[in-house]
Amino acid sequence: MAEVGQGAVSLIVNMKHVFWILSCFLSLFVDAQCYWQQSVAYEMEIDFDHTKHRFNGAQKLTYTNNSPDTLNRVFYHLYFNAFQPGSAMDVRSRTIADPDERIKDRIVALKPDEIGYHHIKSLRQDGKKVTHKVEGTVLVVELAKPILPLESTVFEMEFESQVPVQIRRSGRNNSEGVDYTMTQWYPKMAEYDRDGWHSDAYIAREFHGVFGSFDVKIKIDPTYVIGGTGVLQATETNSDKKQWHFKANNVHDFAWAADPKFVRKQAKTARGTELNFYHLDDEKLHANWNQMIPKAVEMFDIMDATFGEYPYPQFSVMQAGDGGMEYPMCTMISGTGSLGGLTSVTVHEAIHNWYYGVLATNELKYPWMDEGFTTYAQNFVLDSIYRRGSVNPQIRSVASYVNYVKNADEEPLTTHADHYELNSGYGNAAYSKGCVFLNQLQYIIGDQAFFSGMKQYFNQWKFKHPTPTDLKGVMESVSGLELDWYFEAWIGTTKQVDYAIRQVIFDGKSTKVLIERVGGIALPLEVLVRTEKEEVLYYIPLESMRGEKHFDKDQKIVVKPDWVWTYHYYELTIDQKFDQVKSIMIDPLVMTADVDRRQNSYPWDKEGTVIQSN
Repeated sequence: MAEVGQGAVSLIVNMKHVFWILSCFLSLFVDAQCYWQQSVAYEMEIDFDHTKHRFNGAQKLTYTNNSPDTLNRVFYHLYFNAFQPGSAMDVRSRTIADPDERIKDRIVALKPDEIGYHHIKSLRQDGKKVTHKVEGTVLVVELAKPILPLESTVFEMEFESQVPVQIRRSGRNNSEGVDYTMTQWYPKMAEYDRDGWHSDAYIAREFHGVFGSFDVKIKIDPTYVIGGTGVLQATETNSDKKQWHFKANNVHDFAWAADPKFVRKQAKTARGTELNFYHLDDEKLHANWNQMIPKAVEMFDIMDATFGEYPYPQFSVMQAGDGGMEYPMCTMISGTGSLGGLTSVTVHEAIHNWYYGVLATNELKYPWMDEGFTTYAQNFVLDSIYRRGSVNPQIRSVASYVNYVKNADEEPLTTHADHYELNSGYGNAAYSKGCVFLNQLQYIIGDQAFFSGMKQYFNQWKFKHPTPTDLKGVMESVSGLELDWYFEAWIGTTKQVDYAIRQVIFDGKSTKVLIERVGGIALPLEVLVRTEKEEVLYYIPLESMRGEKHFDKDQKIVVKPDWVWTYHYYELTIDQKFDQVKSIMIDPLVMTADVDRRQNSYPWDKEGTVIQSN
């Protein structure tokens, strides 16, 4: 075959670029967007010295630029560098008003043999040396040659790392005696997407990564047992070390834990997913873990059926870390404590694999789409596992959010995860307000549309880093309703929900209920009227919805005219005579985060307690 000249090669590459742009342009008429994402393929060989808590690594990374942009530099995350005195994480932990108790001032006190670090010994791009510099927890790499659209390049790196004393997520010798929690442990390529590069410094919050494959070989002392991301391919013992070989596909990170005293237990879900459980061989732990395992299996079965099928062949639960933390195909949890606590943390962290792991929304920009959605599903699953039959499994999250915003300064959900003024503010927003977002969405569009939408959202956007707009598109499609008004108000503002019954009047012909919208967020309303003979639910749609939700309940429903959001008052006419009315309740299932329920019911509840129908 004749050689192709340099000019011809450039022409071919440029034509590929032109074809990509034309294809994307044409697709606008079909999909209204041209989706792309980068791709990585890691091959790593790790030689681990457990006597020094250090390891040498050789990493080959094939990076494919699927974007329409030419890249002139790339960034790697060097997470271990956060565990050094003076790091961004250290300073933030010592200056924030409500520091994480697990960190506080522990980093600044680390000795040289206790800190974490990544030392980059060499880095080449397609065989050529590249210029690079370390900026805290980020490696900035000036490329030897640009990476054109649709082009792949190979980075080869040699590095040496020291595992820090366990402080936050990663490290050695955690509080329960587990030797190694190997998370955020290798130089990891930063994500580049339609919003540009995400080379954020690591200050202990959230992550965003590139989907791809991992082929990882770890050599370590033969006494150690390892579990983590991926599927174990083989083990091989040579001289004084044992090599563990793992592979994982379509994941955006790789984590593992190791200890000589790990015992491994196994179970399978109804679909055949292999579940692995690793904990220290301690008599006190066996009983709780053995009772927790069937509940974990049931959790996977419920999630598969309700929210979308887990797409990987295995999942591992490991006693490690500092509480509970999710990683692709695995989680690190505290192993001691009560059975209830162990079950709850296992359920929560495993469910993360649907939202953090498979959907993989950018947690730095939208942490509530991971933590909040995971909390919603956790509440749903635990209610099912324990056969509680709650009319609203999310009521505690609603109460948690309401109690917080009553007593503290709230920040909008658009706040970057690292930039919340307080840890408590971040927790409230990501966990409680994110959960309430889904609970209210279920209330707005109805149970059938909501659960159908959640499964469709998972199936349509898995492995694609969806945004709030992508979720809105799915939910509008399944419900037939417009939802811009809700997404904009709940995500982009700190306005609150607050309704009140101001007057109940009988004019001789009918009973009229005057309702005021006190808060800044308008919602459709459900008003339950009870008499001695019946219960009637009056439904007031919001005009902005451009439609009505479908009710699945076997209940008398009366649909009233729309409420226009600019009107602060609404006069609800009910068919029951005044002397027949026993009670009137706005939002009887407490599906909305109304911040003041004292006048949500009639006769008025002066004590302000939550009234919920049975």
